[in-house]
Amino acid sequence: MSRASVRMFAMVLTVLAGAVACQANGASAAVPGPAADETRATTPAKETAVVAGGCFWGVQAVFQHVKGVVSATSGYSGGTVKNPDYEAVSSGTTGHAESVQIVYDPSQITYGELLRVFFSVALDPTELNRQGPDDGTQYRSLIFYGNDEQKHIAEAYIAQLDQAKIFRKAIATQVVPLKAFYQAEGYHQNYATLHPDNPYIVYNDAPKVANLRREFPDLYSGK
Repeated sequence: MSRASVRMFAMVLTVLAGAVACQANGASAAVPGPAADETRATTPAKETAVVAGGCFWGVQAVFQHVKGVVSATSGYSGGTVKNPDYEAVSSGTTGHAESVQIVYDPSQITYGELLRVFFSVALDPTELNRQGPDDGTQYRSLIFYGNDEQKHIAEAYIAQLDQAKIFRKAIATQVVPLKAFYQAEGYHQNYATLHPDNPYIVYNDAPKVANLRREFPDLYSGK
């Protein structure tokens, strides 16, 4: 059975057990914005952010619908194996997590605003080494910083949300340096868009995009 089939089977079992596979993040609505953030650029440019939060299909789908995001690419980060493939990462032995590289225009959206979307609708940040029906270190929650400013913003934001007790438990998301990002195989790119009727997408990822549209109408892009 392929990893995609195993993932779908796990989701079906979860639903049949009476649980909703797309778990709420524990907050009643969109989380508050970060107190510390980068200054919005005055001219168009391109910056990069990399995050991980469970299956990359849903995280990619969320950020593909955020205004100011130029591209969102599924891939692998956080491990020690060079040029990993999906089967290796799925084994949980490479140290990599399913991740998404986000290229954005800082004149349209800031790094902190991206993290607000991440914590509000892309995942449950209190889950450790899992999201919904997906279990294992390859599904852990991470923010990969590319510079000191990103590190400061991410760490300060997590401290802010924990101190305000926005979530039912402490945030498990780790903030770590970005060492490398490896693009995933072509069949993983734009998966939610290309397979909207896949039960895994219907129950896990489509609700995330719907929540983005509801919670952030000014940031939502229908593209």
